[in-house]
This record gives sequence, structure tokens and C-alpha cells, in this order.
Amino acid sequence: MKRITATILAIVLLFSFAACSATPPAPTGNSGSGATAAPSETTLPAQTQAGEISFEEVTVVDNDQCTIKITSIDEDALFGYTLNAYLENKSADKTYMFSVKSASINGVMADPLFAAEVAPGKKANEHISWLDSAVPEAIGNYTDIELNFWVYDSNDWMADPVAEQTVHIYPYGEENAKTFVRTTQDTDTVLIDNENVTAIVTGYEEDDLWGYTAKVFFVNKTDKTVMFTVEDVSVNGFMADPFFANEVDTGKCAFSSISWSDTTLEENGITEIQTIELTIRAYDSNDLLADDLAKETVTLNP
Repeated sequence: MKRITATILAIVLLFSFAACSATPPAPTGNSGSGATAAPSETTLPAQTQAGEISFEEVTVVDNDQCTIKITSIDEDALFGYTLNAYLENKSADKTYMFSVKSASINGVMADPLFAAEVAPGKKANEHISWLDSAVPEAIGNYTDIELNFWVYDSNDWMADPVAEQTVHIYPYGEENAKTFVRTTQDTDTVLIDNENVTAIVTGYEEDDLWGYTAKVFFVNKTDKTVMFTVEDVSVNGFMADPFFANEVDTGKCAFSSISWSDTTLEENGITEIQTIELTIRAYDSNDLLADDLAKETVTLNP
């Protein structure tokens, strides 16, 4: 399922220039040919001159099957802030898909435009880009970029990945890395706030692409990957399923939206939204049998 999701996500992003995040849990992968290992994490050394990006090429993965290197940073590329990457498929007979299954900037979930298929024995220069519209302006400078790379056989989705690696890139040096903290607003509507998660509606808008939208902000305070979903949703008393599902990595936060298409509203004769009722759930993405981390039924009055 994750591989289907990663491939579809890349296609959707490239054609709609929208970012989304909903990646199912990853299996334990191979760190090299025939050697099974848990996903690992790399932290880059600090290289900085105050206020200026100082970057040297970084090798993220280099095993018997593939290589990934981040070669440079371009802040003003065509599709937005971009990391230039070198990819190599060392297999003699397998085509590999190189992907980023999740990413964050300054602790805020932000999926980039990236998915690259590399044929056996071939190399590629690719770009990992974030559209300006996909990254909240409030984040400011990109001081801590976290990428969770995932490389797998394009033609055998049941096989273990050949590489899983998390890397932190600090464009201004690790000592200058910042973690985003959102300031509470008087207009916020708190849906959930417990020891595990926070969910807040920050406002409403008419989105030209997705329709009527409730803007939301999530915080994952746990050591688990958390999935946020809604159910039993009604608008003005009419059942109306929205576009929504949002996964947030351990210790991260996310800006997202719950949206209703114009068609859904028109079919129910809704021209003005007065009340929205829904049940919001938060649960461990990797343990669907575990108790919910949070579950609340709420009524919103836009």
C-alpha cells in the first residue's frame, strides 16, 4: 500500500502542484545486499556562516544496491526551494524507485515534489522541491530539513526496500536549527488537546480547488506516527464526507485542511454552512488494534 501511495502521491503532486501527506507505516528494510536492518538516521555536521547557507555534498545512502547524495541547495529553483540529488541504481537487473516517504521543515510536515525511477545500472540527477504554497510562510528560513528516504524495487512491491534512511540537513548549521512553534490565536477552535495530540481549527476559507475548507493544525506529542481522521461528518445536518486524512510523524506538527467539494454541498442544497459536526480520531498508524490516542465529537459554527 505504501508503494502505491508513494507513486500516486508523486503523480498527483507533479500535476496539481499540491502537497499532501498520508504514508502508511514502512517495513524494516535492507541496508545492503542480503542484510536486513532497521531504518537508520543520519545527522549532518554543522557547517555555517551566520545568515548564509553553507553546504557540502552529503552521502545519504551508499550500499550494495544504491547511492543517494544531496549535492547542492537552490533556494530559488523553478518549483521552489530545492535540494539537488544524485541517484545511482547498482542493481544489474532491477529498476528502483527512489522516494521520500515523509519530510519536515523546522519540525513541520511538508512533503516535497520527488519520485524518481532509475533503471538497472543507471544514474540520475534529480530535484527534491517544495512549492512555496506547500510550506507555511510562518516557518521562515529552512533551518532543519528532515527527509525519510525509501528505495524499492519498482516491479516487486512485496519485497523489502533496499534502503531506508532518515537524514537531517541544516543549511545554516545545526546550531542554528529552529523548531517551529505556532502562536495560539483568539480565533482558534480546539478540537483535541491531551498528552498525546493537539488538533485545532484555525479558520475557514473557500478554496478554488478543494471547495469549502476548514484549516487545521496538528501536533503529535508521542513517539508514534499518528494518523488523524474524521468520521460521522455532517454539514447543516446532512451527512457530507470531506476530503481528509493526515499522518504526522513522531514529535512533528502539520498544517492541513478538511474540505468539502462544491458538488457535495450542492447535492445537499447547502449554500451557507452554519454547523459542522464530526468525530475526530487520532491513532497509532503502526498499530491499528491499539486504543485511540484521542477521539472527540465536536460541533463547529463557522
